[in-house]
Order: sequence, then C-alpha cells, then structure tokens
Amino acid sequence: MDFLQLARERYSVRKYASRAVERQKLDLVLEAARVAPTACNLQPWRVHVLQGADVLERYDELTTMRYGAPTVLVFTYDVAEDWKNPLEEGVHSGEQDASIAATHAMLEAQGLGLATLWCNYLPNAGVAELLELPASERVVLALNLGYAAPEAHPAHLHAKRKSLGELADFR
Repeated sequence: MDFLQLARERYSVRKYASRAVERQKLDLVLEAARVAPTACNLQPWRVHVLQGADVLERYDELTTMRYGAPTVLVFTYDVAEDWKNPLEEGVHSGEQDASIAATHAMLEAQGLGLATLWCNYLPNAGVAELLELPASERVVLALNLGYAAPEAHPAHLHAKRKSLGELADFR
C-alpha cells in the first residue's frame, strides 16, 4: 500500500476487539517510533506500554478514551533532554519529538492492520502519577493500539478535508 492510501484509510478507532496485539507487531510499531527523527537526534521521548489488566483499569479511572484497546502507548519526553532553541526563550522540541515518534508508530500500526486512536484528552498529571514518572518527564499523548471491532467505523467528519488552497500558502 502506498503512503497516501495508508494515511487516508487510517482513522481514530473508538471500539476495539478484545484480541491482544501480537508482540512481533508491537515490536515493529515501537521500532517505527524509535527511528523517528528528533531535534539534534537527542531522542528525549519515551513510550510507556500499558497492557496489564491492573494498569489499564487504573488508566480507565483517569479517562474514558481507551474504548477497550488492549494496549495503550503513552508518549512522554524528558525536559532535561530535549533541544532548546537558543534564539527563542521557551521554544523546545520535546512535544514535537514525542509527537513525531507517535505518528511513526500510528502509521506503522495502520500498515500492520492494527487500529489506533491518538488521545490528548488526558489528565496528564494523573497519568504521570499512575506511571510514577520522574518530575522531569512530561506526558504528551496516549495512542490506543489494538484491532478494530467489526462494528468500528470512522467518525462522520473523518473524510472531510479543507482544500490544499486553504492549507498551503505559496510565496
């Protein structure tokens, strides 16, 4: 499948089958994240793989956004490790680096026949506490991972896109 087809077919799944993600596929998803580019190749991001019944139950107490996914990948970054822009105070790469890694993981998952949902609707501090993260590590997003339930379908606005003319500015 070519990249544009893969990107167009991917959608946010809000109902998952109970089938576990095979370790081989999970490893490929994580490897796709690992090879993602980061600012100055500092690689400040981390991924926390949530699969155990206990941790998923506690995660569900924090958010309703898991939709039964058997695996959740929580992407974080360490503020002590990310690149800081010397030209602009407060501009740094951690959230971007974690997001690029998560995008690589999300698209690799799609290519492997897995379903995902990118979730920012989280109590980040609560997730950090659940994962017992050090003070320098920040939660960026969670990526649900699993197999779509047979009745899963794209949201009604999934295919609606602005025109390229509305999004791209040529100068």
